[in-house]
Amino acid sequence: MTQEGNSTSGQANGGPKLKFEDTPTDISDINWIDAPALIMFWVLALTVFVQFFTRYVLNDSLAWTEETARYFLILVTFLGGISAMRRGSHIMLEFFIRAVPRRLSKIMVVTSQAISVGLLGTMTWIGVQLTFKTRQKMLSLPIPKSWIYWICVIALGMMTIYAAIWLWRRIHQTPNEIIASIDEHLTAD
Repeated sequence: MTQEGNSTSGQANGGPKLKFEDTPTDISDINWIDAPALIMFWVLALTVFVQFFTRYVLNDSLAWTEETARYFLILVTFLGGISAMRRGSHIMLEFFIRAVPRRLSKIMVVTSQAISVGLLGTMTWIGVQLTFKTRQKMLSLPIPKSWIYWICVIALGMMTIYAAIWLWRRIHQTPNEIIASIDEHLTAD
């Protein structure tokens, strides 16, 4: 199903052509920084499969799979956040940014990006403090929880760096370039 002639895609009112689920996925933007999230995702999938198999097929669940699957899911979230921040694909309210005058849209984008940098930086700082105070180990495996927390803190630090890069870019873009960049993200194949 092509969307070129569809008036609901935004072309009729001069807006961007939206990307739908039936369009092919372009994986050319995968970078080395995305590898930890992809690897952790597959480790999580394997762990959940082992958990399912041992619980429902063998009727004898392995105790460590429940806890490790929970922590792997947390790691997938934080490591995947790096990829989303690198691409600039975190959730944004494009409707409001496109509905206001262009100059105000730049102010809104720069302000929201500055808030993101501040929030991520604060979360990184608090995470470092929490990690230094953590002395517990996982219940089912003799692995310190601080190792998992360190991975989350490093991921938050990377997200802060990428958010700062995006803030720098947005400050130096004109309002028209910001709107064009948002439209490009909406229509990327």
